[in-house]
Amino acid sequence: MAIDLAPPPPPPLAGELEVAGAAVGGKKEEGEGEEGGVCGGEAVVVAAADAEVEGHPYDFHVSGPRNLPPPNWREIIRSSWKDPNYKRMVMACFIQAVYLLELDRQDEKGEEDGLAPKWWKPFKYKVTQTLVDERDGSIYGAVLEWDRSSALSDLILIRPSGAPRAVLALRGTLLQKPTIKRDLQDDLRFLVWESLKGSVRYIGALEALKTAVERFGSANVSVAGHSLGAGFALQVCKELAKQGVFVECHLFNPPSVSLAMGVRSMSEKASYLWKKVKASLPLTEEALPDSTKEEGSAKKKLRADKKWVPHLYVNNSDYICCHYNAPNCSTTTTTTTTDGASDEQRQQRKASEIAGDVVAKLFVTSKGPQKFLEAHGLEQWWSDGMELQLAVYDSKLIYRQLKSLYTATAPSPPAK
Repeated sequence: MAIDLAPPPPPPLAGELEVAGAAVGGKKEEGEGEEGGVCGGEAVVVAAADAEVEGHPYDFHVSGPRNLPPPNWREIIRSSWKDPNYKRMVMACFIQAVYLLELDRQDEKGEEDGLAPKWWKPFKYKVTQTLVDERDGSIYGAVLEWDRSSALSDLILIRPSGAPRAVLALRGTLLQKPTIKRDLQDDLRFLVWESLKGSVRYIGALEALKTAVERFGSANVSVAGHSLGAGFALQVCKELAKQGVFVECHLFNPPSVSLAMGVRSMSEKASYLWKKVKASLPLTEEALPDSTKEEGSAKKKLRADKKWVPHLYVNNSDYICCHYNAPNCSTTTTTTTTDGASDEQRQQRKASEIAGDVVAKLFVTSKGPQKFLEAHGLEQWWSDGMELQLAVYDSKLIYRQLKSLYTATAPSPPAK
């Protein structure tokens, strides 16, 4: 059955965010928003509307998260990293840092005067490796590691429970002249092939992830990506999962639209109509089509063998990623979550009850930006008051994405 589009969103609510524009543009006067943009499933860096706060629109203290718990020795006893909302917020901030690393590079700024370091230092991490696209010299990702010396300055003697040793963060598209050509190439690659394996960025991200896993172990490494970066993150993590190496993965606004998916949907519709014609004919299991038996077998194996559960963050007003919320005619459980501890516990209990059927954790905004540019932006994922619906199930598109872990994969397009 084809994947249906999400129902039309309600009328836009009065939001607290202000979109910086259609593409993260060049430098402007201090205090002004910068242009930002989306193309081929890509996102923009969104600036907070806070006229009273002075500084660059992308400064951490201007557009970053509010009400952060101060880093101190109490983190050893009660780690903020055990709160899934805190972890989501930090992962989004690390991705924002990668966007800004590239903008700093274009503006010829370093660690002393750049914007990017302000987005990882509050969490006691440091960048140990930047992933550079050899075709245009742009930064598309970074590896961040726990900064023990910085933590000791705040009397944090050991790494808090739940905090990863290393995080691989991958950005999406920046519609800037130095990066737009290669970024859009990968956007089109996904649009046509629904795969990014032919990209040199995929190769670089996979090598960086393997190196981090070898150094720290898979349980101490996390991966985070936004939009096109989420597409890369999903595919490199899947590659390791096929080898039995499971890494925590956070995917923000992952792309879900491709020509390949459209062709497959039309094929499914034709198959559905044909089945309706044959519905009156009794069929034994032996008489079932091979494709039907293979799909059922794959789903059983997926539920029986799975250990890797990615985290997806979706806004239904974002037509680039909303297809992930299309259910797969299977048991679906939804739990409302907010930033409170009681909701977190209820969320974890509910997830434990149906752990036997979990294929992925899909977080859908129940109260957030309704306009497309804001809905596809990154800032919503660290904003205060974020309310999510935790849907723990195997949606049709999620099943398709993860099926390759247990079945033979089609050859990918050649690298260029």
